[in-house]
Amino acid sequence: MVGIDETRTFKPIRIGILIMSDTRTLETDTSGQWLERAIKEAGHDVAGRKILRDDIEEIQGAVYTWCNTPNVDVIITSGGTGLTGRDVTPEAIMPMLEKEIDGFSAVFHRVSYDTIGLSTLQSRAFGGLIGTTFIFCLPGSNGAVKDGWNKVLKDQLDSRHRPCNFVELIPRLNEV
Repeated sequence: MVGIDETRTFKPIRIGILIMSDTRTLETDTSGQWLERAIKEAGHDVAGRKILRDDIEEIQGAVYTWCNTPNVDVIITSGGTGLTGRDVTPEAIMPMLEKEIDGFSAVFHRVSYDTIGLSTLQSRAFGGLIGTTFIFCLPGSNGAVKDGWNKVLKDQLDSRHRPCNFVELIPRLNEV
């Protein structure tokens, strides 16, 4: 079976939301607001939501803090994955990754292509692991956040998804 197995128990996880933007506030951040609602509607806990400037040190500090907090299982970021001079999310977070999840980027671009065609080439969306914390970095647009959540992350962050999901890996991430 591929998909959600309703006979299995749902296990909520704790997800932090980081928005990279020099112009948005919590009130004007529509993609972050939408993502927060979607996470809660899926049954998960929002561990926090912050807006950070497009600044490598500020981003790394926030990510480091959340990755070393036991109440955050997953971080989803939005913004700063483009190609302009202020887009520094990959430069900030990729050096912190202990393992990259190459498939996340590939699948995100596949579903994004269905929505925006070749414009998906302008995104540097990626995912990985920092310690025992999953991190997924999405573009800042509402459409990209919706595609990333609805078409990729929502099912992989559902413990009932078969044949496998990220949630079932969480207890084993620090095995040696």
